[in-house]
Amino acid sequence: MQFGRLKRREFITLLGGAAAAGPLAARAQPQGRVTTIGLLGSATAATQSQWTAVFVQRLRELGWAEGRNLAIEYRWSDGYTERLASLATDLVRLKVDLIVTSSTPAILAAKQATSVIPIVFATAGNPVGAGIVASLARPGGNVTGLSSQTSETAGKRVDLLRDLIPGLRRLATLVDVDNPLTDLDTGEVQRAARSVGLDVATFEIRRAEDIAPAFDALQGRAQALYVIAVPILFANRIRINVFAAAARLPTMWTQQEAVEAGGLLSYGPNWQSRWRRAADLVDKILRGASPGDIPVEQPTKFDLVINLSTAKALGLKVPESFVLRADEVIE
Repeated sequence: MQFGRLKRREFITLLGGAAAAGPLAARAQPQGRVTTIGLLGSATAATQSQWTAVFVQRLRELGWAEGRNLAIEYRWSDGYTERLASLATDLVRLKVDLIVTSSTPAILAAKQATSVIPIVFATAGNPVGAGIVASLARPGGNVTGLSSQTSETAGKRVDLLRDLIPGLRRLATLVDVDNPLTDLDTGEVQRAARSVGLDVATFEIRRAEDIAPAFDALQGRAQALYVIAVPILFANRIRINVFAAAARLPTMWTQQEAVEAGGLLSYGPNWQSRWRRAADLVDKILRGASPGDIPVEQPTKFDLVINLSTAKALGLKVPESFVLRADEVIE
């Protein structure tokens, strides 16, 4: 059978509801006043453009238009975690009405910079485990958002790799050791892999310059690569996929954008949908809701995406049954 680019994605039905107004909420804006949102980007403007575009579009649908009643101050860390604290402080100094961000280091930087300005995160791998919120049901404080459950779904990704790669015995993980989520995710990947008899080797990245040496080190030591796609690795997804292709390593990612950039597989929630939903939470808060009373929303659907062109280049024969399971097929 022939496959082009197939989309069978359903919109994610998200948990959560309306919340009462509170002292931390930004009140509905008087006519003529321009509301300012600070957007703290954990990667680069280019790599996050698909997500920010749907975020801005959804705000427009909700009545918040740049140049009319809304201004957005963008700050990008370019994948360097050490820049986030000063960028978050800069947004606080500007007295923005709300900060929107994603990824654990960026969220924690924003939280450290202010306990008053509302913060909405579009994605967070494990917001309770990372200390971002007290609980999913009642986050408390000035922070709320959407969880992506990357730690909880690590076992499923390992199973998918085993389904596709016969005789898989050796798995490598590529991780950013400066990201607070890394230990949580790495632990889950290792537990899942070892429970089915896989050997796991971890290769650490701190900056883009570490990627090439990491691939030199893992040469011959793995049959597949699991990328814990925190900002520095996601920002370098094309480079990582090129190295993986040269090493003939199938890759598993958490975001489909990395598969669109040449990776083999991804399994996780649709991030564009998460950013679109984040705009709904921003709208609620700007109209008077308290972020601490808005439950952190969890995805109820996870998409399996496969790049058949990459599979062919790697010499992998993908069973038709596996293709039929995919929510999106890139060819």
